[in-house]
Amino acid sequence: MQAFIDVWKIFRLLPSAWLILLQFIILILSVAGNYSMTYRTLTWLLGVLVLLVIAKVIRQTPMFTILGLSFVGGAVIFSSLILFGLEYPMLQVIAHGFEAAAYFSAAYGLLRYMFEDRYLTRDELFAAGAVFTLLAWGFAFLYNICQLLVPGSFQNPNMTGLQTWLDLLFLSFSLQSATGLSDLMPMSAPARVLAVLQMFCGVMYLALIVSRLIALQYIAYLPDHDDVNK
Repeated sequence: MQAFIDVWKIFRLLPSAWLILLQFIILILSVAGNYSMTYRTLTWLLGVLVLLVIAKVIRQTPMFTILGLSFVGGAVIFSSLILFGLEYPMLQVIAHGFEAAAYFSAAYGLLRYMFEDRYLTRDELFAAGAVFTLLAWGFAFLYNICQLLVPGSFQNPNMTGLQTWLDLLFLSFSLQSATGLSDLMPMSAPARVLAVLQMFCGVMYLALIVSRLIALQYIAYLPDHDDVNK
């Protein structure tokens, strides 16, 4: 029991770890493919928890706090309207727009947080993973907006019409990680522009962050100048 309490004390001070954990739980729940009211309510509650953690991240990092929190508030309000049955396309577009903006705001804040010092901490390691998932989730929301505004934006040999959230998220992670495993193809011009932007962001993120973490780890073990001169 004491070990659990000690882990909790450490974990509650790592908002980036909470982000990764909650997104992982949502991903696991999406395997069920159950769209009942209970399932939708549970996933909505988890999504709200993610947004609240994002609000905490935005407040703790050098991000425009008022702007970032307004994105979070808008995402919570409009997503709750969808939960209550108002599934109009433009309402979904607005909700996903706020959600994407909130995720990108948190990613930007965490990036600035990681680059503002010369020391590698445990939270910065979790932040590196959290930024990757935040970007992937944000682009998935943009892909959903794209298919709502431009029908036929994606081609899937296994499904016609609007693509599921899990398929869009799978496409997002495939493009961002440069693995190209998705069978979902962007067809419209807006969808392809978003795909190009995400591939560029994914490659640059891996190059910059990995080199940054390696440099910070190297700095931590640099010999002291006084010891060298002795």
